[in-house]
Amino acid sequence: MTARTIMIGTDIERSLDRISLEIVERNHGVNDLSIIGIHTGGVFLAQRIKQKIEEREEALLPSGNLDITLYRDDWSLISQNPIVRKSDIGFLLEDKKVILVDDVIFTGRTIRAAMDAIMDYGRPLSIQLAVLVDRGGRELPIQPDYVGMSVSPAPNERVDVLLSEKDNRDAVVLSKR
Repeated sequence: MTARTIMIGTDIERSLDRISLEIVERNHGVNDLSIIGIHTGGVFLAQRIKQKIEEREEALLPSGNLDITLYRDDWSLISQNPIVRKSDIGFLLEDKKVILVDDVIFTGRTIRAAMDAIMDYGRPLSIQLAVLVDRGGRELPIQPDYVGMSVSPAPNERVDVLLSEKDNRDAVVLSKR
């Protein structure tokens, strides 16, 4: 299997710095801002973005994580016994600008499922999407608001985001399926 690294740790941190700045600028500060990461990679990236914003703005942001397994339209095709993780949103979503964070956006189906899940918790003022990698190939009309890197892999390539919290290193790797 051939693999090609397209981002290393410093690239990822630079992208997260830029994304966190763009979030604050677009929202004219941090009032009513909250951050929710999608399991699994999105949770770690959301924590990093939250920390960067809190340090820069000297403010605390409500945050949470979201498991979308049972909201997916293809969960029964993936596995008869899906692994369901715990969602944790310990704040009210009403009147909040939710920054939804994921590691990679591809078809848009994960994000659609995440928006459905969020609506079960309440009705936020807005939902904005931050992703580390946009690999194109949408099947649904969903586009990220904040992107670390856009890439156009070949149809037989996959995008793997490795994060130190679970993989002991930070990298984005293209590999053959």
